Formats: sequence, C-alpha cells, structure tokens
Amino acid sequence: MVIVDAGGANLGSVRYALERLGASPRVSSDAATIAAAERVILPGVGSASSGMRRLEELGLVNCVRGLQQPLLGVCLGMQLLFTHSAEGDTSMLDLAPGNVEALRSSPGIRVPHMGWNRLEIQRDSLLLEGVAEGSHVYFVHGFAAPGSHPAVIASTTHGETFAAAIAAGNRFGVQFHPERSAAVGARVLANFLALPA
Repeated sequence: MVIVDAGGANLGSVRYALERLGASPRVSSDAATIAAAERVILPGVGSASSGMRRLEELGLVNCVRGLQQPLLGVCLGMQLLFTHSAEGDTSMLDLAPGNVEALRSSPGIRVPHMGWNRLEIQRDSLLLEGVAEGSHVYFVHGFAAPGSHPAVIASTTHGETFAAAIAAGNRFGVQFHPERSAAVGARVLANFLALPA
C-alpha cells in the first residue's frame, strides 16, 4: 500500500491510523511506486488548486488517473477525484464526473464545517461494511460534492446534504477524516485494506 505524498498535512495521521491496523504503508511521490502498489490512498488538506498543482508538479496526474487498483481519496483527496471545483475554478482528476461546490453558511450553520456529523447510508458498499446508519465521523472542510451524485454511498447534512463517501468502481472517497473518526474511521480504513486488489 502507498500513501501519495501530495503535501497534505494529514499524511502522517493517515499513516499512523493504518499502522494501528497492522498495515505497513509507504509514503511516496514516485509515479512508478504508486502505480505498482496494491492499494493507494490520496490524502489532502487545503485548497483544490494547491492540491492539483502539487500533483502536476510531481507528474502524478496521469498516474493517479490511470490507477486500476483500489484508490481512496481522503478529505481534499476525495474532492480531487471529481471533475471540477468551484474553489479556485480548478480542473481536477475527473475520476468521478461531477462538480465540487462551496458549502453555504446560514444562521446556525458555520462554514468551514468542522465537527462530528452522522452518516446517512445511501447504498451498500464494501467500504462501509459494518458501519451503522447514523454513525458519527469527523469533518473539516468548506467545499463538498452534492449528496445526489450517483457515486454517493453515504451523505451527511450540515445546512445542506452533501457527499460523505463515494464509490465508483475501484475508486473510493471519504469527505470526513477516518484517521480522526475513532472506531468508525478505523472500520472504514480496515474495510479499504480488505478490498480485493
């Protein structure tokens, strides 16, 4: 397993969460190493434009687009799987066709969204096996994909409903931080580790 070293501040915490599950992930920005891995995690914190710029600088855009093995995007890493983000008018990886939009603030609804929210399971997926409806997970973000996207396997609501987890073939994403989501997050990561390579 390889964690893509795309400069995200959550890279170390994702690695430690995987090590607690008995995995031995490598952290790499080398395209050949990433392409040869049985599973790949794309973490990320920050803006869509900086995330894509980092992948471009490292020559990893086509590498990540071409992966056939299980791929998990985490937080910004999930957003990068979509086509376009309103954040900086950014073209992204287009692995899950659709757009990422800014969350809207309103009375009692703060943006960025930071805190624990309940998962609303939309359909069965190996990534969420054993995760109960209403489980709490931890979010930190100001942009999100719509909850109506066909790849959505779980959504949540913070003023509006948006995608909390997606699955499209061997490409998965979680908008929340599994490494900061206690037992539920550990279960999601364990499920990803158990996916057939």
